[in-house]
Amino acid sequence: MLTNCIRGGLRIVEMQARGKDPAESGLLRFYYRNWRPTLWRRLWTRVFAWAPGQGWLPDIVVTLLVKERVTARMVGHVLVPVIHGNQRYLVSMLGDRSNWVLDQRETGGEAFLKRGRLEAVRLVEIPPEGRAPILKAWRQIATSGRRHVPISNDAPVSDFAKVAGDYPVFRVDPR
Repeated sequence: MLTNCIRGGLRIVEMQARGKDPAESGLLRFYYRNWRPTLWRRLWTRVFAWAPGQGWLPDIVVTLLVKERVTARMVGHVLVPVIHGNQRYLVSMLGDRSNWVLDQRETGGEAFLKRGRLEAVRLVEIPPEGRAPILKAWRQIATSGRRHVPISNDAPVSDFAKVAGDYPVFRVDPR
C-alpha cells in the first residue's frame, strides 16, 4: 500500500514536470487531467472497450486485454493499432505511465487483442530511436490521440523523433 502511494506521488511529480496535457482543452478536458484519464473516462472506457471486442465498431479500433498488475484480473483498454512495415503496433498516447503500459510490462508483454475473436499476443517494446516513423503513421489514423502528441500530421519524422521517448510503442507479435 505504501509503495503504491509513493509511486503515485512520483507519477504526479513526473506529470507536473512534463507540463500540461495538450488534450486538456475543449470537451476532452472531461476525459483527461494531468496526463491521466478522469473517472468519467475510465467508466466510458469500460463500456467502450466492450463494443470493439464484440466487433461492433470499425476495424480501426481494438480492445487490448491485459492482466492488471495489482488485482491480476483482465482489464480492457481501447486502442488504435497501426500497421507500419507489415507489422502491427500499439502506441500509448498518454505516455509511459499509462495503465495498460505498466500492466503489460509487469506481465512481460503477454496480452490479448479482441476484435470479435480473442487473439493471444506478445507486446514487444520498441526503443525510442525506432519509434518516430511509427508515431507519425499512428498519428495519421488515430484521431483521438492527435491532441496528446503535440506534432502536426505533416511534420517530418525528425520532429517525431524529438518526442519519441515520451510515447511508448509496442510491436504486436502472435503468441
